[in-house]
Amino acid sequence: MYIILTMLLLGILLGFVGAGGAGFVIALLTLIFDIPIHTALGTSLAAMAFTTLSGAYSHYREGNIQLKSGLIVGALACVASFAGAKIAPFIPEGNLHYLTAGMLFLSAVFMMIKLFVLKEETEQQPLSSRQLLVRGIILGLVSGLLSGMFGIGSAPFIQVGLLILLRLSIRQAVGTTMLVIIPISIGGGIGYITEGYVDFILLIQILIGTVLGAYIGAKFTRLAPKLLLKSAVLLTPIIAGLLLLF
Repeated sequence: MYIILTMLLLGILLGFVGAGGAGFVIALLTLIFDIPIHTALGTSLAAMAFTTLSGAYSHYREGNIQLKSGLIVGALACVASFAGAKIAPFIPEGNLHYLTAGMLFLSAVFMMIKLFVLKEETEQQPLSSRQLLVRGIILGLVSGLLSGMFGIGSAPFIQVGLLILLRLSIRQAVGTTMLVIIPISIGGGIGYITEGYVDFILLIQILIGTVLGAYIGAKFTRLAPKLLLKSAVLLTPIIAGLLLLF
């Protein structure tokens, strides 16, 4: 019951900021509930497939998803995530905490640069079909591999890529990221299942809380002031990374 309630609150936050939340789930499972890191990685990544499905549907209804971009990035990310999950078991458990935390901090740095340092461009030339395909493939491969290796949805990396490479607005980036994370978590989850690192009882407990929470949280994205949304997107990976270091 404690896991379910914790994941419900977390799901509301994740739906709001458009993140799959595997990094946050990993941090809470290892720090509070003493779950082994590889099991936490695999189970949280598998759970994201359902958590983000709920949040993505809600974002789609709110008009926050750029469908074509999401499908291109997601398809490549699914394959790369499976490959990354096959690499993760070779990373020593002691190092995995720090590597995952480091990836979360790095993603926060990129997000801060884009959201608070670079000026937001109000008018940009639309991408050609070729540009969209090439940039989408690159973003999908990179974000998928990182997700599979470190058990995180790499939402901030995806959001930065969507903002800079594919020129989406902040709200479109938040919503489309939720869509992209679905195939990422499916590919990575299957990879971790084949390695024996998914606890299905724990998976159900996580899902009960996060699926409901993500659907609720997505309802607030369009209503929130842009500064609040940007701050929440930035702080989420930072807090998750700090928890992983304890």
